[in-house]
Amino acid sequence: NYFGAVKGMLELQSDERYETLYMVADLHTITTPYDVEELKKNRREILIEYLAAGLDPEKSIIFYQSDVKEHAELAFYLSTAVTISRMQHLPTYKDKIKQYPKDNTIALLNYPILMAADILLYKPEFVPVGIDQEPHLEVAREIAKKMNNIYKTDFPEPKRFITDGEYIPSLTGEGKMSKSVEGSYVNLTDSLEDIEKKIAKIPTDAGKGNLDKIPGGVLTLFKLVELFQGPEKKSELEKHYTDIGIKYNEVKKQLSKVIYDEFSTFQTKRRSLIEDQKYIDEVIKQGAEKARVIATKTIDEVKQKMGFSL
Repeated sequence: NYFGAVKGMLELQSDERYETLYMVADLHTITTPYDVEELKKNRREILIEYLAAGLDPEKSIIFYQSDVKEHAELAFYLSTAVTISRMQHLPTYKDKIKQYPKDNTIALLNYPILMAADILLYKPEFVPVGIDQEPHLEVAREIAKKMNNIYKTDFPEPKRFITDGEYIPSLTGEGKMSKSVEGSYVNLTDSLEDIEKKIAKIPTDAGKGNLDKIPGGVLTLFKLVELFQGPEKKSELEKHYTDIGIKYNEVKKQLSKVIYDEFSTFQTKRRSLIEDQKYIDEVIKQGAEKARVIATKTIDEVKQKMGFSL
């Protein structure tokens, strides 16, 4: 999330050409089994962490998805332009029903339609999401085209805003880093000790070999080195890997410290924000009000085009 989304968010926020909106996607949480109390806690935590990472409510609109009812309303209108079979063939949907075979709900099936509503409601040019969300973004573009053709709406076909860390491999050496896979990720709030323990568990080999046959864990380590210590450091390690060999303990120890140092500013700001809950409440309130101004205008336009107003 940090490299694949937040970095892109910050880059867009700093570009005066764009008006930026950033949403805590709490409605998407209920498309799979969830705990009500955890949801209450986690959605606030995410908003606080956005602010700690550098999102500025004076420069960006920051809000809860569920605070802007137009998201759910537009999703229903958009669903008239999408077939069930199209949703069923999405790889992400197939993966989720394997993960939750007893919870194959309509909400889960409609997840990409709600995501399309999240995007099209604000008629954006770019969406800063990771490469794993490209299939959903493609659905949003398809829906925009169909709505424009059928109802003569003026939805754009948004592009993905690409960041350097759009795909971060898992610490396990298999697949991508994911909050839903235990042991695969590092939290921005982790202590140095926690980070060291997690990085130490990345599976490696003897430390020497052919670059074409590097195991998954070593690839993960090299990718993290590239992101946190730079491409030159990664190149140096690759050279050592094929030449004199690598002492992974030293590499992992150094990498852990660099990761912690990068996150320390975030952690300090996060602690400060937690102490000022009134400020957080005000950010939430103002963000919803600002988002609704844009969302209401879009909904009114869509309803007019679809025949629900004179």
